Amino acid sequence: MIQTLIKNEPVIAEKKASYPKKKNNKIILEIKNLKKNYKDVCAVKNISLTVTQGEFISIIGPSGSGKTTLIRCVNRLIDATEGEIIFDHKNLLHLNNKELRQARAKIGMIFQHYNLVYRLSVIENVLHGRLGYKSSLRGLFGVYSDAEKEKAVEIIDMLGLNEMIYKRCDQLSGGQKQRVGIARALIQDPKIILCDEPISSLDPSSAKIIMDYLVRVQHDLGITIIVNLHQVDVAMKYADRILGIREGEIVFDGSPSELSKEKINEIYGTETGELILD
Repeated sequence: MIQTLIKNEPVIAEKKASYPKKKNNKIILEIKNLKKNYKDVCAVKNISLTVTQGEFISIIGPSGSGKTTLIRCVNRLIDATEGEIIFDHKNLLHLNNKELRQARAKIGMIFQHYNLVYRLSVIENVLHGRLGYKSSLRGLFGVYSDAEKEKAVEIIDMLGLNEMIYKRCDQLSGGQKQRVGIARALIQDPKIILCDEPISSLDPSSAKIIMDYLVRVQHDLGITIIVNLHQVDVAMKYADRILGIREGEIVFDGSPSELSKEKINEIYGTETGELILD
């Protein structure tokens, strides 16, 4: 499956339109009446939405609006207070530890601050993406098959990191670390990849490289991408669909072309001049 991505081809996506969307109406994720309370604060309020296979969704909104809480509820990094999260025909909120581990194996996660083991090499960090498929003992001792190692090398090469395969991750730049994060997610064979502010710590050039790789993963592999972003212009450039969240509620759900200046004002409660590039 990974072979469908062209290894080391320069990433040149300038507009999302250059990748025609593959139509697929299969529902992969359904969220129903989701709530998350922190003591007296309701971070997520009755959010309901349906996600189909192969969508690229950007979630935008001001800091503290509930973007990160929502995305972390989806794979139960934090537990929702109420509601349902149906992924791959299973309600994640009703799974026991073993069942949740199996479900999470199909949910890739890319973090704002990379979440790598910096003393380990690139390939060791990438192989950690296979831990969800292993017994506790095999995972503890890092026992990987030859096929898994070959696949890790292939993905690393595809992401342009082949010359750094045995480097410790603390020797990498921010953009390179985030590519390791993408590789770690891909080796899971995920059906969906959740990205929590994946470019907020990167310079514009590195940020573009990461977003271009994500959109190619979506297009070429048909993997659903959900990404939290602060940058409205980036969301409009790359997403098929944008969710605008304010004070824990979805106040916009539509295509980039439907995201007017008035809607942006409603999401952020401010003028658009500081939020979007012309």
